[in-house]
Amino acid sequence: MARDAGRPLRADAQRNRDRILAAAVRVFTEEGLDAHFERIAREAGVGTGTLYRNFPTREALIEAAYRNEVAQLCDAVPGLLAAMPPHEALRAWTRRFIDYATAKFGMADALRAVVASGANPYAGSHEMIQAGLSSLMEAGTAAGTIRSDISAADMFAALAGIALTSAGPGQREQAERLLDLTLDGLKPVPLRLPED
Repeated sequence: MARDAGRPLRADAQRNRDRILAAAVRVFTEEGLDAHFERIAREAGVGTGTLYRNFPTREALIEAAYRNEVAQLCDAVPGLLAAMPPHEALRAWTRRFIDYATAKFGMADALRAVVASGANPYAGSHEMIQAGLSSLMEAGTAAGTIRSDISAADMFAALAGIALTSAGPGQREQAERLLDLTLDGLKPVPLRLPED
């Protein structure tokens, strides 16, 4: 029996759910569609009954795991901006974006299966990520550490390109170099005075 979605979870039940989702991302990334619920439950430290109560189908688990990754990425923005200067917050967030993209890349077959079943795990994710990135870019622009002529949509396109080419296993160093190159391009250009 699936849980009542309208009722908030107890703290221990929420911890179990969070552990299940984190384990599901790891296992689906490693094993794709061949991932077994038993392994996910074991890695999460819960029984299979607990897993099935929360996620009665493979598709429900995959979709929830993916949506949880998006939520964690986006929910990190306010904390990063509160803890560090905007340009550092953006730098830290882009690393999290690559972590998210790597998980998404690893779960590609599982996510395709969810889409084939008629669900849309991606609904709203682009808008959520774009909103988080916009907050970071606006804070950097206001602080004078990011050029004002680069939009969040431009930055998202650059990040998507980096993720597409460098989010696979063993490509983290390349992704880091490309992120640094992209972030360096956001720095304001000093005003040059005409020479006499």
